[in-house]
Amino acid sequence: MVGKICRELKRLISLRSLQARIFIIVLAAGFIPSVIVRYGILNNYEEQSVQQRIYNVQNQLMIVGNHLISNNYFNTKPEGYTSSVSREVIDAELEMISNLYEGRVMIIDSSLKVVKDTYGISTGRTIISEEVIKCFRGESISNYDSSHGYIEMTTPIIDSSDDSGQIVGVMLTSISNEAIVAMLEVLDRKSVILQNLMIVVIVAMAMLLSVMLTRPFNRVTEAINEVSAGYSDESISVPDYAETVHIVDAFNQLLKRMRALDNSRQEFVENVSHELKTPMAAIKVLADSLAGQRDVPVELYQEFFSDIVSEIDRENQIITDLLALVKMDKKAQELNITSLNMNDLVELILKRLRPLARKKDVEVIFESVRPVVAEVDEVKMTLIMTNLVENAIKYNKENGWVKVELDADHQFFTFRVSDSGLGIPEESLTNIYERFYRVDKSHSRDIGGTGLGLAITKSAVLMHRGSITVTSVEGEGSSFTVKIPLSGAVSGGAAFAS
Repeated sequence: MVGKICRELKRLISLRSLQARIFIIVLAAGFIPSVIVRYGILNNYEEQSVQQRIYNVQNQLMIVGNHLISNNYFNTKPEGYTSSVSREVIDAELEMISNLYEGRVMIIDSSLKVVKDTYGISTGRTIISEEVIKCFRGESISNYDSSHGYIEMTTPIIDSSDDSGQIVGVMLTSISNEAIVAMLEVLDRKSVILQNLMIVVIVAMAMLLSVMLTRPFNRVTEAINEVSAGYSDESISVPDYAETVHIVDAFNQLLKRMRALDNSRQEFVENVSHELKTPMAAIKVLADSLAGQRDVPVELYQEFFSDIVSEIDRENQIITDLLALVKMDKKAQELNITSLNMNDLVELILKRLRPLARKKDVEVIFESVRPVVAEVDEVKMTLIMTNLVENAIKYNKENGWVKVELDADHQFFTFRVSDSGLGIPEESLTNIYERFYRVDKSHSRDIGGTGLGLAITKSAVLMHRGSITVTSVEGEGSSFTVKIPLSGAVSGGAAFAS
């Protein structure tokens, strides 16, 4: 259990791990919004509390301001003095506001003289303040200084006894925000506790989700490791996510391909062993027959030695084709690309093979749609064309025909070989490029084929980044079509040349 936890922690530490990245994403998605919400709530509460406090104080000050006007608080004429009782009541109201909000209130008349100061230290003095002057001009101001812990505001005292609405004084008020700060501290402590609880829950959820979401990928890894170790050779299935399905499908295709290659390799070894053993067995039988006879006529010796030479030639042909195929399989082998007139190359190949066609009584026809010049490997292209035309002649009927066509478009040239031969059964079409595969083994041995020609041909075509396709009807004939880029066979570019 401890080891498993250590492994999970090691995965989380490594940022290359998908599990670690999911953990970080979920943690960030939960933690960052919680911090933003916390500070957002605190700031919103502070702002709302300040506005509400300013609103309450302003309302009370406006009531006091009305009392000041109604009692002629600013009238300096003797006959207009307010009574001492009324002044005491107003002063009491101001003191009450000052004590209630832990602040200071100053009454300033139109000459900027302080008529009343609840602190009692500025009464009778002249005050020149930007806020006061703006308030006399009709602009009330309220400022919140959170760093020094107070709210400052100006309230106009308007004479509403006439229609002019003249501002006869200003109340400059400073109040404390200690109550707001105290409440903010309480809220902050509670929000920290709640945030810490949320972080614990988010971390647990992040770990749980990271493990759960990556578990299908771990199952894919375990299944692949089992196959790699040899404990299982069956196809794997992890249908949890679309991504795991794609990965598993790709692995199953690869596994299928590997099995096919392994089977092909085993079959290839068996076929090579059989093909090489057959001529050697025939040679041994012939040699033993000669060794066991005395006074044998010269004609019989000549016949036996002729058969031995034939078997040796066959063995040599098999080895030659095998070496050619091995060279084709080397992926690092480079093509010797040259610009080649394909029409001349086909004519040369047909000139070499026409004696074989006349011997088999097969007519060879060449049809060239247009002149074609391509950048190819001459040796391998000769091998491709020779194998296809030679097979068409060898596996043909008496009085048959072979048609060779050459054409090109702006990107590829096409080489097609059609014949009126024996044809290929439909079930064998997918196997004809396998090494040593023969459709009719007895007939192929009589003809002298090694079963490697089409395998070599396909390898050479693929090296040119081309394609080879076949259509065939058993008993009527076959048609092989090769398409190869006109230029840049290795890089994939193409251009038409005529």
